[in-house]
Amino acid sequence: MSKRKRHTFFDNAILLFIIVLIFWGIWGIDSLMDNWSARDHGIRPGQKESLLAILFAPFLHVSRDHLIGNTLPFLALGGLTLFSGRKQFIFVSASATLISGIAIWFLAESGKTHLGSSSLIFGYLGFLLIRAILSRDLRSGVIALVAGFLYGGILLTLLRDQAGVSWHGHAFGFAGGLIAGWLLTGSKGTKARKAPIKM
Repeated sequence: MSKRKRHTFFDNAILLFIIVLIFWGIWGIDSLMDNWSARDHGIRPGQKESLLAILFAPFLHVSRDHLIGNTLPFLALGGLTLFSGRKQFIFVSASATLISGIAIWFLAESGKTHLGSSSLIFGYLGFLLIRAILSRDLRSGVIALVAGFLYGGILLTLLRDQAGVSWHGHAFGFAGGLIAGWLLTGSKGTKARKAPIKM
């Protein structure tokens, strides 16, 4: 008898929970070690020594409350993004990370440190919304409606600057998701277009 193939949903769930475990593991190290702090390893605009932080900033959080606030949206929006496939999830994650990180380094106010997975969260939301608009596909539309119903309100944070919140990370992460969605999504109908990148 052949082995029963495991459903993709379980593999995707495992992937998301592994990433979240990494988030929490790093926070645990941060809280237990006196000589290491996540704040020291975030993106510091304009400082050459923090360029590498662009790759790792989404994994770092300044406090337990910061991490708790990001965990559920990451699982929900990351899970909805995974419905498009694991390769697209990775591409969107990389786009949100790199575009937000590079933009923060060049454009954000110096003297502040930027870190946290909110750039990924906004990237996933941007991807889901633009994918539904471009594809005009029922499935993508339903997923976008669910994402918008659950977390569309976080877009209001783009309209105001809050102390301790990386407005730049939110805005540029969202832009990264929009760009990734535009690159990965084709459309049908009278104004059909092919996706520039096929995955």
